[in-house]
Amino acid sequence: MKITDVLTTRVRIPLKYPVKWSGGTRYSAPALIVRLVTDEGITGVGECVGPTIPVVAAAVILPRGCEIPGVNDSKKLSEAKRNLLFDEITANAASIGIGMCDEKIIDEINILQATLLAMKIAVGKLDTPPDCLLIDGNQKIPMARGDVFYVQEAIVKGDGKSMSIAAASIIAKVTRDRIMEEYDRTYPGYGFQKHKGYPTKAHREAIRRLGMCEIHRRSFRM
Repeated sequence: MKITDVLTTRVRIPLKYPVKWSGGTRYSAPALIVRLVTDEGITGVGECVGPTIPVVAAAVILPRGCEIPGVNDSKKLSEAKRNLLFDEITANAASIGIGMCDEKIIDEINILQATLLAMKIAVGKLDTPPDCLLIDGNQKIPMARGDVFYVQEAIVKGDGKSMSIAAASIIAKVTRDRIMEEYDRTYPGYGFQKHKGYPTKAHREAIRRLGMCEIHRRSFRM
């Protein structure tokens, strides 16, 4: 399947740009985008996460008809390829928003709520209001009274179905990896440069040897 911006046929939204597929008509979302990154990697909301911060979410709006060769689920790309595409996406996107939550917020409200909050922050930082939101995973962003309302659709494995979600997954992943590289210099010995904060065997052993540092969330269970 070609990766593009789509909404599934079950969602009847009067968007501007219908796209004809062999399986029928689907509707483009010229403005969407939410992808999140947690410690366990790039995941859907609610999956297992690791011991370090931050939770990072990205929101990317691509212009109508924008296609960036190579953009795909960031898990399927090498680090070098992600870095190249990060620059391509940044140069071509109509707007990019990034939201983050640190270990204090995660410990206070739990990882799920912190993830949803990071997504909400990312959308709020967009310079251009989106027509709708395609959320990667099975959760939608909760809206409170007074918030700007957006039509949303959660798409499981959306980073393999939507160009915007795939682009956002790359922005979020590269952003978080670069943050962890900075932390590697601040907190030597934990190997953040190598494992990027994911709960690998080496990372767990470092925590047992050195104890948790400031950026480890206390609610994580070893």
